[in-house]
Amino acid sequence: MGRGLENVRGIYLEGIAGGDARTAVEKYTGHRYTQHSTGVGDGAEGFLAFFEPFLARNPVREIEIVRSFEDGPWVFCSAYQSLDDGAAQWVTMDMFFTDANGLILEHWDTIAAYQPDTRSGEDMVGGCAVVDVSADTEANKTIVREFTKQVRQGGAVDRIGDFVAEGLVQHAPTIPAGRDGLAQWTRSVEAGEYEMLFHLIGQGDFVVTYGKRHAQGKDIAVFDLYRVADEKIVEHWMTEEEIGPRESWGNSGKF
Repeated sequence: MGRGLENVRGIYLEGIAGGDARTAVEKYTGHRYTQHSTGVGDGAEGFLAFFEPFLARNPVREIEIVRSFEDGPWVFCSAYQSLDDGAAQWVTMDMFFTDANGLILEHWDTIAAYQPDTRSGEDMVGGCAVVDVSADTEANKTIVREFTKQVRQGGAVDRIGDFVAEGLVQHAPTIPAGRDGLAQWTRSVEAGEYEMLFHLIGQGDFVVTYGKRHAQGKDIAVFDLYRVADEKIVEHWMTEEEIGPRESWGNSGKF
C-alpha cells in the first residue's frame, strides 16, 4: 500500500469514523486541499467547517472502506457509512490526487443513499473487493475507456458485447441484471446522455471512471467502478449525485 492510499484511509478512518477531523486534516493533506465534495469548502478550514458539525450531529458512525486502489498519485476508495445505528446509510465513491509524499491535494466524490433493494438483486456494495494486482492495468483501462467512449458516449449499444460479459454482475441499484440489463438501461431516458468523461484511473482488474450525465433535465456527477476479467467487464458498481445549483456547491464544483 502506497503512502497516498494510507493517507486516504487515515483521513476517512481517523478523521471521520474516529472523529478526530482536525488532527487528520492537518496530518494527511498537503499545501492545498482543493475540494469538490458538495457543501465542503476548500482547505483545512473548509473541511473542519463541514465535518466538525457533522460529527457532533452523528455521534455513532460505522464506516467501512469496501474497495480501494491507487494509480500513481491518484487514489480511489468506496465506503459504506451507517450513521446513528442505521438511521442514515450512505455509499460513497471518492477520488483523490496526492503529492509526491502521498499527502492529499484534491478530492472528488459522489454520495448516494444505500438501497437494500436493487433491480438486479445484487447488493449495492457487495461483490469482489480485492484488487488482482497481477492483471494488466493499462489493457483494462483501455477496455473501459473504449466502452465509455463508444457505448456510453457514442451510443453504439449494439457493440456492448465487445466490452461487457454476458453474465455481468450488476450492483448499481437502478440497472437490471446482466449485459442485456445494462444495454436496456443505457438506451433509456433514465440513463440520458453521458456528456463528459472527466477522469479514469485503475489498478489491476479494477477501473473507475468519473464523469457527467444529463438525464431527465438534471446534470449528474457519476462514478462507475468496473472489474475486468478475460478482456471483458464482468462487474459494475455506480454512485451518482445530482449537481445542484451553483449556490449550493461551497467550492468550485463537482469537476
